[in-house]
Amino acid sequence: MPKVDICFSPELLPLYDLRGKIAVIVDILRASSTIVTAMGEGVTHVFPVASLDECTAYGQQHGCLTAAERDGVPAPGFDLGNSPFGFLDAARPVRGRALTISTTNGTAALRRSLAAEAVVVGAFLNLEAVAAFARAQQRDVLVVCAGWKGQFCLEDTVFGGALAERLAPEFDVRSSDATLAALHLWQQGKSDLSAYLLQSAHVRRLNSLEASKDFEFCLRMDAYAEVLPMWREDRLVLG
Repeated sequence: MPKVDICFSPELLPLYDLRGKIAVIVDILRASSTIVTAMGEGVTHVFPVASLDECTAYGQQHGCLTAAERDGVPAPGFDLGNSPFGFLDAARPVRGRALTISTTNGTAALRRSLAAEAVVVGAFLNLEAVAAFARAQQRDVLVVCAGWKGQFCLEDTVFGGALAERLAPEFDVRSSDATLAALHLWQQGKSDLSAYLLQSAHVRRLNSLEASKDFEFCLRMDAYAEVLPMWREDRLVLG
């Protein structure tokens, strides 16, 4: 029976053997939610990069949209920040465009997980797409929580618990203490997820930047239930 495990921070990735596994990269607030939204709204492919300089260079090289943030604030000189609403603005059509994106936590977590057999991007917005892919592949799953600057964050871990609940009982979700903890957190908060996550330091940090609309949007369950960003060669494409 394949197993679900949770890596609470990219800093812990050296403790895991990614070979043969599905790595689910999760940065609920907001990189993974923004990438899912972008591809759900017609962005053809995404280049996630670590640095702002790379983001600029990719934009120039590939003629694509650029999106970047640091410490939750849009980085100057780029087309977009890290809000999913940037891809829902009728005044800035994105369908048929490529995107390069660099964020404080999420894109770095993805780049550090490329040793996995498959790398996909997960959010509450596409939870069922991630679960369906895992069921079809029947491989061990490692949820890689982007966290905040190497530290644990609640909302990414709660996503891991939600995914584990959907994959049980076809997957082993009991042999990892990390997965058990994530399951307990999800089960405690799922009846009113928004109120539960308002306790999170990252949520309070985001709301202090007047991004509460982003917070509510990122908690929409399965709004893009068939959108699965998947790593292929040097980019994310629709899986």
